[in-house]
Amino acid sequence: MIIRALSVFEGIVYHCVLVDGSNPCTPTLEVEAVVRPGDVDSGPILLSLAEYITMAGGIEQVRGCIAGLRSNGRIVDHLGVAHVSFPFWTPVLLDAPPTPQSDL
Repeated sequence: MIIRALSVFEGIVYHCVLVDGSNPCTPTLEVEAVVRPGDVDSGPILLSLAEYITMAGGIEQVRGCIAGLRSNGRIVDHLGVAHVSFPFWTPVLLDAPPTPQSDL
């Protein structure tokens, strides 16, 4: 399963799309986003477990996968919400925000 993150802020995926739904037990993450310091460089990137389940086609599709992800330490708690952790991910296109132009 390949998920592409389009918006990441402080290590949390806010917007993403499904690129390839095969092999939902081995989710991988690609990042195509505008990033600032602290967005992707301070640890694993997290995707809510609910988003992962929805993108994989529902709980029946991934019920067995969740146990495996949990035993591998890939399910983590962040602010009371379960997330899938991506300690490794692939940058597809990382942009820095534009620098404001000065009128000086």
